[in-house]
Amino acid sequence: MAADKAADQGTEKHEGAGTSGITDQEKELSSSALQAFLAGNYDACLQHLNTLQDINKDDYKITLNTAVAEFCKSNQTTTDNLRQTLNQLKNQVHSAVEEMDGLDDVENSMLYYNQAVILYHLRQYTEAISVGEKLYQFIEPFEEKFAQAVCFLLVDLYLLTYQAEKALHLLAVLEKMISQGNNNSKNGKNESGNNTNKDSSNQKAESGALVEVAKSKIHQYKVRAYIQMKSLKACKREIKSVMNTAGNSAPSLFLKSNFEYLRGNYRKAVKLLNSANIAEHPGFMKTGECLRCMFWNNLGCIHFAMGKHNLGIFYFKKALQENDNACAQLGTGSSDPGKKFSGRPMCTLLTNKRYELLYNCGIQLLHIGRPLAAFECLIEAVQVYHSNPRLWLRIAECCIAANKGTSEQETKGLPSKKGIVQSIVGQGYHRKIVLASQSIQNVVYNDGQSSAIPVASMEFAAICLRNALLLLPEDQQEPKQENGSKTSNPLGGNTENSESSEACRCSILACSAYVALALGDNLMALNHADKLLQQPKLSGSLKFLGHLYAAEALISLDRISDAITHLNPENVTDVSLGISSNEQDQGSDKGENEAMESSGKQTPQCYPSSVTSARTMMLFNLGSAYCLRSEYDKARKCLHQAASLIHPKEIPPEAILLAVYLELQNGNTQLALQIIKRNQLLPSVKTLSDMRKKPVFQPVHSLQPIQMPAFTTVQRK
Repeated sequence: MAADKAADQGTEKHEGAGTSGITDQEKELSSSALQAFLAGNYDACLQHLNTLQDINKDDYKITLNTAVAEFCKSNQTTTDNLRQTLNQLKNQVHSAVEEMDGLDDVENSMLYYNQAVILYHLRQYTEAISVGEKLYQFIEPFEEKFAQAVCFLLVDLYLLTYQAEKALHLLAVLEKMISQGNNNSKNGKNESGNNTNKDSSNQKAESGALVEVAKSKIHQYKVRAYIQMKSLKACKREIKSVMNTAGNSAPSLFLKSNFEYLRGNYRKAVKLLNSANIAEHPGFMKTGECLRCMFWNNLGCIHFAMGKHNLGIFYFKKALQENDNACAQLGTGSSDPGKKFSGRPMCTLLTNKRYELLYNCGIQLLHIGRPLAAFECLIEAVQVYHSNPRLWLRIAECCIAANKGTSEQETKGLPSKKGIVQSIVGQGYHRKIVLASQSIQNVVYNDGQSSAIPVASMEFAAICLRNALLLLPEDQQEPKQENGSKTSNPLGGNTENSESSEACRCSILACSAYVALALGDNLMALNHADKLLQQPKLSGSLKFLGHLYAAEALISLDRISDAITHLNPENVTDVSLGISSNEQDQGSDKGENEAMESSGKQTPQCYPSSVTSARTMMLFNLGSAYCLRSEYDKARKCLHQAASLIHPKEIPPEAILLAVYLELQNGNTQLALQIIKRNQLLPSVKTLSDMRKKPVFQPVHSLQPIQMPAFTTVQRK
């Protein structure tokens, strides 16, 4: 759809800029030039314009029309020349968009419009919007066709920068404009009824066809806007209008497929995509859109939402191949640094979707447990979309997942003793069991490298999370102020709405607390955890993590009493993610939409799946805290209460070690050995040492609260 508009813009530029000559000769020449331009006879058009230039050398509009005609003659491949000419003309008339404050400047409107079109194709959307909005302020005196072109350009820019409400407002203005223009043309023809002939009937048919095309485009834009707003009821109404006006064309079927995808009808979405006749599409050289690339990308998104991540990766790789093939056909453009946008049609400057596809690949790879491969994809995407906070969060999650160790040891209670017993030394009477140390504090991850080097380390994760926090809008103030601050789509700028922004902030704070704990920075961990717990819209799962991380930081800081208040099992009343399943990062009609990251299909085993299992985890950690205060009876009570709530095989190795330590403190050496051999908690047996309450020995390593490091998926929206 962007391509349709771009194709229109080439003809709009010259027609709207037709000069009003002073003499009859100038009028005739300008009229002839316009007719030749519209007929595609650019050589004749340029001849007329050159003659005009000789007559009137001071009129910059003739230079503008000449530049546009030469641009079209080259099949729109000399973008740099046109851009340079426009900048020179702007300096010549001493005019800047910011200074446009009255109707006197309206005559320069075509110059501004052409600049906005070029900025649009160079993906400089924020600048293009500022130009377009200035033009829109003075839209009244513009002729109808030019006014519509300005509105359509702005609608496209608003949708690309996720400002759907503004786009819908402009579409309502456009509808009114088109209906009024249609009525006026009908009235005019009725008055001149005596002059009816073939020409008038042809003009009537042409204008009617143009109105229908414009209405169809408006319906398609409305669908895109409603999809971005997740307004499915309104979207359903508009989808019917699109199918009635555009039929089973590829754009309409892609839109309907996106709509079904948002509703969760994944099979129907796939069916609609497969029914699109891609062969009929004009091709990316004419439209700037590689439909095959979009097709495979959309299939990848749908299969991601279905929980079929490996299939999703397969389709994204196909999309990347199609994208690379399209870029190879386009070539690298001119080798001259000043002509880097020339040598290919201007619309194809928007063809390359490599970085959006890499983002999608990274999210898929993160879900299937390949964090290092995901890191490589996302770190390449962040070079272009560096102002997207959610992308920095995903990179941090890759670092966390790559450094968290083996999932078997950290997420499930091991069925064997290998997680507890490090080695056995000696024989017979001198046989000794060496227990594994569970302390992972103050680990150095980067081996002396600079933390800023992009490698999947915890230090780099900390930098990524700081970036993400800084890029988020300030506490619900102007959440949409920086829309499109970088470039092309929701990946490119800070386009989070208020609710999504707050959810993202909570995830970033949870990750930051975990990373700070892993790096041994307990004060920062406590700071992040406290901020997390103060968030107004905090999901139950992240509240659980906040208490857990705060308690661990406090214990490391020797503030055990404060930690015990955080480890109260009553703090956990809910472990839901608290985010609706249809939230997603992207949602354009053409398939740059990111797969939905909270499909809710699979709950990770490393995360407590219920309030009971979460409270169990709290009780195990509470037992550790009591143990550090030498309150062994309370610790034992917590341990056995927690063990009674879950299956014996689900008890983590740290809890087994805690039970061993408590029995050794009690003098029950044999019972401690039995616990190690059976790898399960046994009922406590009272001995004489209970009466004496003399500890056998102090442990070499004080036990820390059980750390649950594999929370990557929980932190995802």
